[in-house]
Amino acid sequence: MHPLERLEFSTRVAKRAQYEAFEFSLVDGGIRVRNGSHPDPSDHEYRVRVDEGVPATCECPADEQYEGACKHRVAVAIRRPLLDAVTSDSRSVAADGGRVGASGPHSDGPTDGQPAGDDAVSDATAAHCAECLDEFPCWDCVRTGRKELPD
Repeated sequence: MHPLERLEFSTRVAKRAQYEAFEFSLVDGGIRVRNGSHPDPSDHEYRVRVDEGVPATCECPADEQYEGACKHRVAVAIRRPLLDAVTSDSRSVAADGGRVGASGPHSDGPTDGQPAGDDAVSDATAAHCAECLDEFPCWDCVRTGRKELPD
């Protein structure tokens, strides 16, 4: 089950989780999320605790004050390589969210013996991406231009 299916959140939170300039760092017990969209990002830095592959809690005021997951938890959930890194203690996550030395539909390496930029691979991946949920594309599909954010 995709981590987003285990979270409740509003459309507004989903959009902000996709477009705000978040920076991520692995820390003990989770992921530090820093919001680079703010004039002073250090005042907008929170730890998201991950339990069983799902962003469970966040230290931000909104996560405690409002119903549903905050934008920081959703931002972590849509970036599966972050969750994989925190749950497997792997250090093979690249700065752009891909995996170092990996190949497949969500890496910069070749897929099915074809070059990474091949249109047929991109079209097939966009249509059948297991990480995307209905109208909510995964970060990698948005980052690489395979899918666009919904309105």
